[in-house]
Amino acid sequence: MNQIGPAAPPKAAQPQSFADVAGALFFIRPQDIKPVFHSSALTGGVPEIFFEVEEHTVAIGDMRRIADQLSIDREGFELLHHRTAVADLYDDGAVDNQYFAETEALLQHRFSAGRVVIFDVTRRSDGGTGAENRDGLRGPAWRVHVDYTVKSGPQRVRDILGVAEVARLTASGARIFQVNVWRPIHGPVERAPLAVADASSVRPEELIATDQVFPDRVGEIYHLAHAPSQRWYFTPHMTRDEVLLIKGWDSLDDGRAQFTPHSAFELPDTDDSTPPRESIELRALVIIE
Repeated sequence: MNQIGPAAPPKAAQPQSFADVAGALFFIRPQDIKPVFHSSALTGGVPEIFFEVEEHTVAIGDMRRIADQLSIDREGFELLHHRTAVADLYDDGAVDNQYFAETEALLQHRFSAGRVVIFDVTRRSDGGTGAENRDGLRGPAWRVHVDYTVKSGPQRVRDILGVAEVARLTASGARIFQVNVWRPIHGPVERAPLAVADASSVRPEELIATDQVFPDRVGEIYHLAHAPSQRWYFTPHMTRDEVLLIKGWDSLDDGRAQFTPHSAFELPDTDDSTPPRESIELRALVIIE
């Protein structure tokens, strides 16, 4: 396996391979002024956007066919087989005390990291009003986006680790990158799966910096403008014993993947009788000194 990362990943389960699907994704329409939206934390429900989006139907491939070739430093994502011992991923105490520790160990092993810092957890569901979180209900994110930008990634690291610690790590030559760890709460996922772009197929000018307004601050994420050259993948019938790692930012800017666009999408031939997607995602900083 050609692997850019520092260690070979555990291989994802390969239950069955499926043909590509045609999925509708929602992209930002480029505009002359900087786009902005109000976060769900601010609105108390569905985010409110102040820019135009456009729908494009794209071919979304089965990533299981290439799972053993994926690299978070090339495509920007990896699919791993990883069981959790946490029976109820809606149990905040079990997530904080056990699931965080499991995920830290997974990322430390996968990337030979000296330290992993988990700083956020979000559950999402496309059923009813969304999934329960400490800060309210969350549904799937239906617009193609990246959680951080060249500006907000470093700022988030400083917010979490502190200015002095980041200065120390930088002076020592350490690498820091941000990863989302996405897992179905129940599986298999039959509705609203996650599509991810091959980061190597995305040009920098297609990433549109967008202000994200919170109750106490203004953050910044990327939305993606559509281009025919972009390549897309998903995991058909993803199970609870699989995790998807998605890179959101990297301190190294040397040609490797830094920003990985992703979005929920509707599978063809699903309706309200199909069980809703329920997922949990952790955001983590991986520190390699």
